[in-house]
Amino acid sequence: MAEEVVETEPAAKKPMLLIIGGIVAVLLLLVAAVVGTMFFTGAFKPKPELTAEQLLLQQEAGAPAADGHGEPAKDGKKGDKKGGPPGKLSKKSPELTRFDFSYLQLEREFLTNLTGSRKVMSIQVAVMTRYDERVFDNVKKHEFALRSVMMDVMRQTVDADLNKPDFRKELAVRLRDAMNTLLEKYEDFGGIEDVYFTSFIVQ
Repeated sequence: MAEEVVETEPAAKKPMLLIIGGIVAVLLLLVAAVVGTMFFTGAFKPKPELTAEQLLLQQEAGAPAADGHGEPAKDGKKGDKKGGPPGKLSKKSPELTRFDFSYLQLEREFLTNLTGSRKVMSIQVAVMTRYDERVFDNVKKHEFALRSVMMDVMRQTVDADLNKPDFRKELAVRLRDAMNTLLEKYEDFGGIEDVYFTSFIVQ
């Protein structure tokens, strides 16, 4: 009489495999949902690099304003009336925001002798800024002190300087720096970015 072979594998293994398979499938669906959400919200897109002007605009919109030498304002506010440096004036263009230029002509001429010479230098100047009207208000307020330091700079000129090709550019830079130094002393902010000669006579 032949012996019957009885299967010894328990029947409970099949439900266990189904449960594990179901858990793995649910986990895979959750991971796919998270990755898909991140993909569609742009989490995997590289952030575009900002240009210098965009960084400056971003800094002025949210970061503390900087003074004429790049230092943050003491109160951390951008160009408010109570403290801090003036804010820059902006004008809109189709491509990006540009800063508006403002000019102020100093009415009276500057007249001084050259060092070690009988020659006389007579100039008239205009100053330029991209900051708000407070820069020009400060220039008018301290006009007498500014005239004094500007004439001191002019007096340092000697005959040999007149022959230099870039003499006028160098003199304009020295005048600008002297004006900003004085304004920073009295108002904690300079803001004059360029000095232009509207009349220049040496005789």
